[in-house]
Amino acid sequence: MPVFDVPVSLAYTLVKGLADGIGPVAGPSAAAAAILLFTLLVRLAMLPLAVSAARGERTRARLLPQVQALQKKHGRDPRRLQRETAALYEAEGATPLSGCLPMFAQVPFFMVMYRLFRSATVAGHQNVLLAHTLLGAPLGQNWIGLVGGGLFAPPSLVFLGLFALLAALAVWSSRRAARTAPAGAAGALARVAPFGTVVFAAFVPLAAVLYLLASGMWTAVERAVLHGRTAAPAA
Repeated sequence: MPVFDVPVSLAYTLVKGLADGIGPVAGPSAAAAAILLFTLLVRLAMLPLAVSAARGERTRARLLPQVQALQKKHGRDPRRLQRETAALYEAEGATPLSGCLPMFAQVPFFMVMYRLFRSATVAGHQNVLLAHTLLGAPLGQNWIGLVGGGLFAPPSLVFLGLFALLAALAVWSSRRAARTAPAGAAGALARVAPFGTVVFAAFVPLAAVLYLLASGMWTAVERAVLHGRTAAPAA
């Protein structure tokens, strides 16, 4: 897509520059390490959004008992329940989706990383990043394309190890979502959605999997820190 041409070119310059800079230390895994650094820079730039999302999440947790009371009172009238719940959130200056802001904001960056490692050329030049690997697994290869070479072949094992880490993050995210998720289909979706990342990761290049993992780990640490720092003062 032409709309991504300029961002992909800028990302290529940044990732390649980082890889060249840390090459003497990271060796063959320099590009993989550069992707992790790129991801951390993106998440650092989004820190203000994360602070706002953390405050919204704490507000939703505080309002959960009132939401549950409304569900018991108006459970047989979905439209009334929706109106009353929306009015409650509006009165408190919160929205049910406020905690999703960082996730939505980083989608374009993920798309750029995906496109970067799916493009043979960037700005008319050969994409030399595609020649880089992580423990023998090509950064531009997805797991589905490797299965034919053996499920437990070394490159496939690299993916399986990353999938295991993503699954652990998904369990953490699901349990955390269960604390503030509303009852019904919306709550069930909030608890199941994190596991979709693991399935999705099987179809994208290894570089994109690294982005997902680094971003997920950042989120885990970020929420653990901000959840305490954004606590509302006692009345």
